[in-house]
Amino acid sequence: MSSTSIPMASTVVDSILFRDAFGTAKMRSLFSDRALIQRYIDVEVALAKAEARVGVIPREAAETIARESTIERIDFDHMREETDIVGYPILPLVHQLVAMCGEAGRYVHWGATTQDIMDSAVALQVRDALDGVDADIRELRAILAGLAKKYRDTPMAGRTHLQQALPVTFGYKVAIWLAMFDRHQQRLAELRPRVAVVEFAGAAGTLASLGDKGFEVQQAMAEELGLGVPATTWHVARDGFAEAVNLLALVTGSLGKIALDIMIMASTEFAEVYEPFVKGRGASSTMPQKRNPISSELMLAASKAVRQHAGLMVDAMVQDFERATGPWHAEWIAIPESFILTAGALHQAKFALGGLIVDAGRMKHNLGISRGLIVAEAVMMGLAPHTGRQQAHDLVYDACRSVNEKGGTLAEALAALPEVTRHLDRAAIDRLTEPANYLGLAPQMVDRALALSAKAQH
Repeated sequence: MSSTSIPMASTVVDSILFRDAFGTAKMRSLFSDRALIQRYIDVEVALAKAEARVGVIPREAAETIARESTIERIDFDHMREETDIVGYPILPLVHQLVAMCGEAGRYVHWGATTQDIMDSAVALQVRDALDGVDADIRELRAILAGLAKKYRDTPMAGRTHLQQALPVTFGYKVAIWLAMFDRHQQRLAELRPRVAVVEFAGAAGTLASLGDKGFEVQQAMAEELGLGVPATTWHVARDGFAEAVNLLALVTGSLGKIALDIMIMASTEFAEVYEPFVKGRGASSTMPQKRNPISSELMLAASKAVRQHAGLMVDAMVQDFERATGPWHAEWIAIPESFILTAGALHQAKFALGGLIVDAGRMKHNLGISRGLIVAEAVMMGLAPHTGRQQAHDLVYDACRSVNEKGGTLAEALAALPEVTRHLDRAAIDRLTEPANYLGLAPQMVDRALALSAKAQH
């Protein structure tokens, strides 16, 4: 390919280099120029059909509009040039549709305003895009459920403030991830009817141009498009789209949390998990030994970008009077990019987690590097019935200091304290200082999370 034939994309979502790292072909196609213009045409055709159904325009005119309004006949260059002048794409589109439809052209866009067509088109895009996100989350939940079940009883160090705290299991960690996505799936289902609604209300949102037929046309148009009917005009009430993008921020935020855990656990010093091995993936240009967690890095980057767009969408809710001056335009940037980045992050997550390499032996090794100190609480609670809680705390604290200062294990330090051996023999000490014996209800929490997730699937 010559340099002159390389596509001229300048953002990662369309870049020939980065588009499949930060997005998916399916989601890009939903928000492509061609798909958007097709949705504009779909809305104009649905409007004509709806108006014919309730007697506002002749049925023959609607049939002609539906038959003749095809994207193959659009002059895109002319449409772009006129859009640059007008500032919006609908009038340039209508000019071409009118010419296509001949005598019936007089009924194209009857009683509508530009934002009616654009908002309804984006509602269709968002509805279909949410279907894609929903399917990806279902697949990811299945992957996470499998991991949680497989590693239900695999002990590892639980960490708080990046310090070893108490033993957990890897399945317990994954169950927490799974529950987040169970909730996201529920949120998505609840959101859908609030955002998948038609916009048809006319110049100032009052349907004045259609007299007493306005609500009938709105209802019929919604049915033609497979959208709901809103309570009121939402030209300047943008909470639906803002909620959709903020849901994407929650989804990618959870992916970012998982990515951060994986990246730290994959670090050389931890070496507990790895992303799937693909020859050359994560390679360094100068260090042959490197195996960087590429999918996790992309997930984390996406979470940061979508969070920014979520803020932009909330900012864009602050609109003036009955038609916004500029905030509406910000949505044109935020909505497509947010969905594409989210789809890309979910794709990376399915790859990374679907083939995640878990080193249970290394997890067990890391659980032992504190030489028993990680279960100091278990020893304290085992000793407390004999000595009282505070004295037990002080005895175990002294034993921990001995390990830190003189070496050895916690079991050895405890066995050297007469105040401890008076109540606990060596077998009891060994039992209390075995991390795998102090998992709390972590395995049972996995069971509960899996049961609830399976129930939510239906």
